[in-house]
Amino acid sequence: MKHEESIIVLDFGSQYTQLIARRIREFGVYSEIKQFDFDLNELDKLNPKGIILSGGPSSVYDKNAPLPDKKLFDMGYPILGICYGLQVIAHLNGGKVAGALHREYGRAELTVDDHSDLFFQLENFLTVWMSHGDRLENMTDDFKIIGHTGNAPIAAVRHKIKPFYGIQFHPEVVHTPKGNKILENFVIKICGCSKSWNASSFVDTAVNEIKNKVGQEQAICALSGGVDSTVAAYLVARAIGKNLTCIFVDTGLLRAGEAEQVNNYFGEADFKFIHVDAGQRFLTKLDRVMDPEKKRKIIGEEFIRVFEEEAKKIGDINYLIQGTLYPDVIESVSTKGPSALIKSHHNVGGLPEKMGLKLLEPLRELFKDEVRKVGKELKIPENILGRHPFPGPGLAVRILGEITNERLAILRPADKIYIEELKKNDQYDKIWQAFAVLLPVQTVGVMGDERTYENVIALRAVTSMDGMTADWAKIPNDILAKISNRIINEVKGVNRVVYDISSKPPSTIEWE
Repeated sequence: MKHEESIIVLDFGSQYTQLIARRIREFGVYSEIKQFDFDLNELDKLNPKGIILSGGPSSVYDKNAPLPDKKLFDMGYPILGICYGLQVIAHLNGGKVAGALHREYGRAELTVDDHSDLFFQLENFLTVWMSHGDRLENMTDDFKIIGHTGNAPIAAVRHKIKPFYGIQFHPEVVHTPKGNKILENFVIKICGCSKSWNASSFVDTAVNEIKNKVGQEQAICALSGGVDSTVAAYLVARAIGKNLTCIFVDTGLLRAGEAEQVNNYFGEADFKFIHVDAGQRFLTKLDRVMDPEKKRKIIGEEFIRVFEEEAKKIGDINYLIQGTLYPDVIESVSTKGPSALIKSHHNVGGLPEKMGLKLLEPLRELFKDEVRKVGKELKIPENILGRHPFPGPGLAVRILGEITNERLAILRPADKIYIEELKKNDQYDKIWQAFAVLLPVQTVGVMGDERTYENVIALRAVTSMDGMTADWAKIPNDILAKISNRIINEVKGVNRVVYDISSKPPSTIEWE
């Protein structure tokens, strides 16, 4: 999508790169992440208002250190280097970077030596977050020192003529309290961005682009009823209306009442809606399968088969809509860059290649919270937009071990009780994702003076901004006690409930 104003973040492998882009978007300015060696000809086509060089784990003087083309500094763009990014600016512009005597990690006090632009309207002393093993030893006379700390004499610099800035600390993290103001000074004051990017402008631009691209052709969308696919479907429907057909495949692995809810809501939408009940078909394929990766592959493959069959019935389809989000795109980048490949995303498991359809991903520039804002702009009800994420394989990856109707009959009501109580006690909207897991173990219990040997339900709840990192939710003990009591008393076959207090990393949010 073409943007009139944007800030490009070049990624050198920092764990905070996404955070930089998110902070800038919070100012109302579109920001996009590119690899450090992004083609400068392509960069020129994007015509950004400014460039930010991220941090990273490398040393600029290493043999294979990630470095941009030096011509970047002759293109006229305002540039801000953060931590390693500052060292890149120094290294490629005549300065000297060397290993520090003491690696600096944590809070430091920055003394501001110049308040004219980057530190405009900020105090003389700022708490900042350091995370580096190298530091600047010296800069050429073309640069002026505008900030220092006790351990880093050159902690912030500005070129005397060109709009180049560098800071040794991380303004994007919450541990730098005035970091947002520093970034805003760069984006708004130095780069001259106008804060015009928001959910409304995104919808207008996206709808026009979809209209121009799709025209009168037909498109299909795999609609799960979750936030991403719903927003994608409504956005495309605003552009092409009844030329969009959404297919809801009930895999038999959904939560209690979910198929009925999806049918009731989307049956009256402004696009064609098809419901396919394929539950028994999926369960047959999953018979005696224990390995989680095999489960995922079987479900993905069978989904493709069902989707293909329904698409052929419609005929003359040209486009496939996917609800791919920006974190999916970032995580799927090539391993050639400094950031390792995390995982490959294929929301509809290879359908474009297999079916010869053109792929349309209208949300691929957005983070999850931005998708919800777009959904509000499209007047999608809050009970849909506020739903917690639900994995494509459904309950198959929340039943550890074999998938059977009997085990689904245990997990579904347990999960329903859990969510009911979270909503009843005003906890649901405070949590990023919550769900129950059926463990492949049985434990001894006592119920009604009798010994039992039954199943264990694990409860999982996390807080997060976008699912990339997460902390376990601190649900009050009395609410957990109520949930546990209800599950054990109301769900036949369960005699023990446990609560997962693992964060991501090192754990993942889902158990499989």
